[in-house]
Formats: sequence, C-alpha cells, structure tokens
Amino acid sequence: MNIVDSSGWLAYFADEPNAEHFLMPLNDSTSLVVPTVTIYEVFKVILRESNEDDALQAVAAMRKGTVADLTAPLAIAASKLSAEHNLPMADSIILATAKEFNAKVWTLDSHFINISNVKYFPKKEQPE
Repeated sequence: MNIVDSSGWLAYFADEPNAEHFLMPLNDSTSLVVPTVTIYEVFKVILRESNEDDALQAVAAMRKGTVADLTAPLAIAASKLSAEHNLPMADSIILATAKEFNAKVWTLDSHFINISNVKYFPKKEQPE
C-alpha cells in the first residue's frame, strides 16, 4: 500500500520535474490510500492557484484510490506521532494513516526525513 502526500500530488498535477517520483504509486490505484487531509490540502492549493473546476478534477483523480477518513482513533494516533516526530498536523495524520494501512509514504516534504517507511525525494527546482 502507498500514500502520496500532498506535495507529491501537487507536483504530479502541475507536471513538475518531481512528478516522476510519484508515477508508480499514483498509477496503481488498487494500492493507493488517500488520507482526507491530502484532499483538503490539494483542493485548497489548486483552488487558490487555478480554479474550482481544476480543483474538483484533481479530487476526482485522488478518489480513485481508497479514501481514508480521519477517525477519532486515527486522530489520537496522529497526535502521538506529531509529538514524537515534531510533525505538523497534516503530516502526522498522513503518517498515522500510513501506519494504519501498513503503507509507505511518498513525499517531497522534508518533515518526513528519517522516518521509517517513507520515500523522501528532495525537491528539484522548476526550470525557468
């Protein structure tokens, strides 16, 4: 099972140089888990940078995976992971969801460096 965090989805939708890192997990919807917080983050950024239609199309693509809702037990697990790894809320929810589904996290987010079961890729800059 795989989780692509918001940074990976956004790179993919924007066709950034970093998108190549996420093609494998994103093309296998049967093993893709999508935490609802990633839907929130991706929708918000695309809405801000483009328009609502593009944001809704992104969400439709994301919903091809298994959408994982934030439950009370998952929220508690995320809180513990946040304290343990000094993670922001969304990142801790993504990590807790990954642990719940025994999934690997794919990310460009440096908050995840040195956390087990994470495939971290340093960001490549967009060519001018």
